Amino acid sequence: MTSNTITTKDGTQIFYKDWGPKDAQAIVFHHGWPLSADDWDAQMLFFLAQGYRVIAHDRRGHGRSSQTDTGNEMDTYAADVAELAAHLDLKGAIHVGHSTGGGEVTRYVAQYGGGDRVAKAVLIGAVPPIMLKTENNPGGLPIEVFDGFRAALVANRAQFFRDIPAGPFYGFNRAGAKVSEGVIDNWWRQGMMGGAKAHYDCIKAFSETDFTEDLKKIEVPVLVMHGDDDQIVPIADSALLSHKLLKNGTLKVYEGLPHGMATTHADVINADLLAFFKA
Repeated sequence: MTSNTITTKDGTQIFYKDWGPKDAQAIVFHHGWPLSADDWDAQMLFFLAQGYRVIAHDRRGHGRSSQTDTGNEMDTYAADVAELAAHLDLKGAIHVGHSTGGGEVTRYVAQYGGGDRVAKAVLIGAVPPIMLKTENNPGGLPIEVFDGFRAALVANRAQFFRDIPAGPFYGFNRAGAKVSEGVIDNWWRQGMMGGAKAHYDCIKAFSETDFTEDLKKIEVPVLVMHGDDDQIVPIADSALLSHKLLKNGTLKVYEGLPHGMATTHADVINADLLAFFKA
């Protein structure tokens, strides 16, 4: 098992993990805000054991990558992934994105996924088509929600990054939820590794980027997975709309599952991912 960094054209260091046989099919995992490649531990270990090559990177400004003050937007995120994919010479890879990472996957596959670089994609609790309420997206969340995120981050990032996983992210605020302090602590640990400026900028990136045209461009099969109790990215204005825009999309809705279902229900998600990869 190895972990490495690449340096992008603008001098940013991107940390990545690359485990497993180099001649095996590659699965590239794209994490959510404000986390890191570590958020995919349950998937990386599972698919490594299934014989896949598993790759995950820390988005710029997040985790162990450079704490950038510029380029914290979707076009640059996708370009960073393209540089990583070229560096690793990936062919026929499967790209899996959660939340903000689902936006990154959508932009990357639409702009750089031609030829034989990408075989399939998966969007889990993903932000496309667009989270923000606009004239063209009346079901979105009002700008005040995201302004609140920014204000909370500036006021006390450490507390904000405790409140999110302890509450809505994993559904731990629901009656009868089985709360894991370790999961909360691990979310906090990952979040606090990243840079405050990059995390602040990324709120605009995940909430205001319109992925409608990207979704329409994608030709490869895409599995859209979403919990219907997702309190972070409400399903009605995300997965249900994205599925309709994709040429070759499959929608799978998980009753009662939260935004962070790949962690809380890894056994369920991993089994469904494996079935899609092998189909």
